[in-house]
Amino acid sequence: MYSIAIYLYMLAVGIAALFNTRARKLALGHQYAFVRLKRMVEKDARYIWFHAASLGEFEQGRPLMERLRREHPEFKILLTFFSPSGYEVRKNWEGADIVCYLPLDTPVNVRLFFHYIKPEMLFLIKYEFWQNYLKGCRKRGIPVYSVSSIFRTNQVFFRWYGRLAGYTKVLNTITHFFVQNQQSQELLATLGHTENVTIVGDTRFDRVLDIRNAAKPLPLVEKFAGVYNVFVAGSSWPPDEALFIPWFLSKGNDLKLIIAPHMIGEDHLLDIENHLTGRRVLRYSQANESNVASADVLIIDCFGLLSSIYRYGQLALVGGGFGAGIHNIPEAAVYGLPVLIGPNNHNFREARYLLEAGACFEIHDATEFCRVADHLLSDAEAYNRAATAANEYISNNSGATDIIFKKVFSSVHSA
Repeated sequence: MYSIAIYLYMLAVGIAALFNTRARKLALGHQYAFVRLKRMVEKDARYIWFHAASLGEFEQGRPLMERLRREHPEFKILLTFFSPSGYEVRKNWEGADIVCYLPLDTPVNVRLFFHYIKPEMLFLIKYEFWQNYLKGCRKRGIPVYSVSSIFRTNQVFFRWYGRLAGYTKVLNTITHFFVQNQQSQELLATLGHTENVTIVGDTRFDRVLDIRNAAKPLPLVEKFAGVYNVFVAGSSWPPDEALFIPWFLSKGNDLKLIIAPHMIGEDHLLDIENHLTGRRVLRYSQANESNVASADVLIIDCFGLLSSIYRYGQLALVGGGFGAGIHNIPEAAVYGLPVLIGPNNHNFREARYLLEAGACFEIHDATEFCRVADHLLSDAEAYNRAATAANEYISNNSGATDIIFKKVFSSVHSA
């Protein structure tokens, strides 16, 4: 039944590829993966395989990959993605020896995949438990580690139909679960997983600390910010923009705005610019030494800069909370920025804890947004409390990478 569903998905992607650019990239990427593997895999090399669904999961796995590269250079790294949004951004990442899409999880693809490459272990970052690949790993004696995973009662593993269909058995292929919280540990225990579960937290905190410590100056952003207070809207969607743009327009000339929209298509960028009539708006791709300082608004129309841009702000909004879910809050909190988010945040552990700590603020409408943002920017004591709470939360939750690495690689020796 599972494999039939995968084949039906393949058919749906093939049809959608005729009309949708994202689906076309996905279909072509999956087809090209075997060509890439055949050409790039080195015979007799020792590979460790990391799989990330998309860009967010990649960032969680990155601290492990970078540490592996430093401390065990005898291994080569295979990095696979499922989503175009991850692959397209990181397809040339130098930290991995091979980067490609993961071919769809059919029995035929799995056999062909392991024909080309024989990894010594697999790290699954957070989600995505592909049944046929995991069975293939177990058959070949390849240990599988689930990293920064988080489990909830509504997932198929813990539902009656998941048990009836036997999908809970997929988890039996996991060598060790490195989970984010106690709830995940307790849920896995209901399925008999007690000895192979360790609570480590989220490797994402290690990643944002690495980013902060290694961040290089962005001269154009620094010149734009100058001596002004800067509000940073990260990964924003139209419902987020409907709140902070009118608020910004009501402010005086002592505040500047940086917008890093989640979608950087031309239509969306033009829509943002049209709502900022009367202010000097500049896209990052058009910025230079002579025009950036005079701009009121800087729109980041490229990927890869947001995590470093937050350090130039005094206050941030992390988008997505009025849609499918918020984006990466720790990227902003690591710089001690108080963070505003929308109400769809209940499935995000870091959001709940930052809210409880007073470093993050949930907003529901424009009135509440204005009240909270104005209070934080006008009350130095309230602002400092929130900033300190953000810094402390990140520091107190780092270290997951070290725990995982020591447990997995303590007995690994060079060939």
